[in-house]
Amino acid sequence: MLRQLTSAEVEQYTVDDPVRPHLSAEFRTTNGRQVWGLFEDQYAVEHVPLDKPRAIICVAFAYDAPRDEHELDIYSNSYANGGPLSANTAVFYTVWSYGQGAGRELVNTLAAHILNTRSEIERWVTLSPLTDMAARFHTKNGAQLRSVHDTCQVFEYTHLMTV
Repeated sequence: MLRQLTSAEVEQYTVDDPVRPHLSAEFRTTNGRQVWGLFEDQYAVEHVPLDKPRAIICVAFAYDAPRDEHELDIYSNSYANGGPLSANTAVFYTVWSYGQGAGRELVNTLAAHILNTRSEIERWVTLSPLTDMAARFHTKNGAQLRSVHDTCQVFEYTHLMTV
């Protein structure tokens, strides 16, 4: 089950974020940014407590693909506060899981949800760490490397983001 998390819920899980643990719960849940969790289906064969997420992802709705966290803040904040540019880009900027395959499942589930609820989204990008593992993951799943910067690299999925 996909569910958007509150700022209070996010606060307890940010310490587990392997990429951006320094970002506050307030940053993650305001100004065009959201945090989503994937929770166990109540009918699952293997029981996991319903109150503990299997995976967590942070997404920003922005008017362009950011190059770093500073631009992520500006691009999503401007859109959220009535700026002249509309959000056409979903930026997945951190994801972590508590079980194998849960992160991938969460990305796919959230992408489908966004497609069904936000018709203005035309671009799907990631703000990924500068690691070979991130590069292999995204290119293996059909993304194209768009740019490399001092602190991160940007990948873009030109088709529905199904990783």
